[in-house]
Formats: sequence, C-alpha cells, structure tokens
Amino acid sequence: MAKILIVDDSRTSRKILRGILEQNGHEIIGEAVDGQDGVLKFRELQPEVTTLDITMPIMDGLEALQVIKKDSPDANIVMVTAAGQQNKMIDAIKYGASEFVTKPFETEEILRIINKFNK
Repeated sequence: MAKILIVDDSRTSRKILRGILEQNGHEIIGEAVDGQDGVLKFRELQPEVTTLDITMPIMDGLEALQVIKKDSPDANIVMVTAAGQQNKMIDAIKYGASEFVTKPFETEEILRIINKFNK
C-alpha cells in the first residue's frame, strides 16, 4: 500500500483523510499544515503519494505543487479541492497534478484515486 503525506491546514480534513486511508491499508508517513511545511516534509519523507489542499496559508497548494514538481518531476500529487475551484484545478493540471479529490471526502473516490499509484 502507498506511503502518503497529507498536506492540509484543516485538522479535521487531515483526520478524516488519515482515517479513510489507514482503514484501507495505506500508511500515512507525515502530515503538514501548510504548503511550506508540506514541501519540507515532502523533501524529508519522499512519499509515494502526496495530497495537497489548494487553499492554505503561507504557501498555497498550487505554489507547493510547483516547488515539489520542480524538485521531483515524477511526484504523485493529488490536489484536494472544494466546490467552485475549477480555475485553480486547471492551473494545477498545468503545474503537473496527478489527480483531484473533492471535499467533502467520499471514501470510494479517494481510494480509487490513491490506488492508482500502488505499484
């Protein structure tokens, strides 16, 4: 199963996502509370999959995505979006996002997307 880094400023969102993934055999190797922290933890932990919330303080998910993809072009990044963020989703595709999940989280959608990255 995948080794995953969760990057989201919402403690509740991190907890829900962690619960879904761990209950289905994935390993959460780290959590970060903003994009800057996420980039640092990505470099340190080298996760197989990283989930990045788009809207976060200090450095948002789109900025973090660009930094991570510059460092690691093959990184598997799943962007977490809220309703109404279509323009940001288009930007994320341009910057190299692998997939998207939407809030509120749906277990089946998350597992379908994360399981794509299991090797």
